[in-house]
Amino acid sequence: MTKVLGWVVLLAAGVISLPLAATFLDDQGNENWILPVDVAVVALLGALLGARLPGFVGGATRRRVLVGAAYGVAAAAVGVLLFFLLLSGFEGA
Repeated sequence: MTKVLGWVVLLAAGVISLPLAATFLDDQGNENWILPVDVAVVALLGALLGARLPGFVGGATRRRVLVGAAYGVAAAAVGVLLFFLLLSGFEGA
């Protein structure tokens, strides 16, 4: 149950964080920071979930943090892909 809860939180954060980052960083000269900030925030959330929820990822604390961060990067990629498909469709831009 902890693993499912962790993935739901990460996927929701991956979907919500991209437009939230774009809201604050969509200025002249800052637009190149949207995607790196999005990935960093979701990776940090994944690392925190890995550290605080032992059932989310097994093993030692260091391994849980690193794997949680990798799961966060994967969730951010899913969020970016979802928004790309919603904005551009399957036929492309």
